Amino acid sequence: MAVTVRVVSYNIRSLRDDPDAVARVVRALRPDVLCLQEVPRFASWWWRRRGLARACGMRVAAGRRACGLAVFTAPHVRRVKREFHLLSRVPNLHRRALAVAVLQVDGAPLIAASTHLDLEDEPRLRHVAEILARLERAKARHRAPLVLTGDINEEPGGAAWTRLATRFKDAHAVAPEGDALTFSAADPVRRIDGVFTDKGVEVLGCGVPTAPELLADYPKATDHRPVLARLEL
Repeated sequence: MAVTVRVVSYNIRSLRDDPDAVARVVRALRPDVLCLQEVPRFASWWWRRRGLARACGMRVAAGRRACGLAVFTAPHVRRVKREFHLLSRVPNLHRRALAVAVLQVDGAPLIAASTHLDLEDEPRLRHVAEILARLERAKARHRAPLVLTGDINEEPGGAAWTRLATRFKDAHAVAPEGDALTFSAADPVRRIDGVFTDKGVEVLGCGVPTAPELLADYPKATDHRPVLARLEL
């Protein structure tokens, strides 16, 4: 039986803006799986992360303090396993990573991953190669379809985005829904956040939702707009 899954990717800028607006946006989007970037990782980081999950009506399924990545899940989604992989260090740049949650969504297996790539071209492309290798191993171990989400810090057509879109499906390009542009929330001019799915996952629709109440909250919440993908497993 086919299972429909709502996956959201969202860069929340360490909750430096309005955490209540972040929670309102997430609750309105009703994700089964929420993949986050720039989750708090300094003062009171554990409590702030847990507090956000509770405010969203979700649970923390994967993620560590390092690199500000997390995967949250709705109560009906069961976590089977979680992984966290630090990517190769680049001098003078932030450390990058990959957070992975192996899940059961209404009985259907799914591997959901979140990442946040560099602003510089060479490290970004190098880390994409590392991410793809890690995810191939996870897929072989857990025998489940993959969904990779993240702040790519690059637009479609760039080398890193193209490599991801060659291995996976760029969900918005396959089934555009809502708006395409994700940055900035106040003045969106670039699509730098994406959801990428295995070839066997059907994309029902993907993009930035445009309900008026959401458009009002986006600039209050953070500097990125969320990407919602409706997928069929």
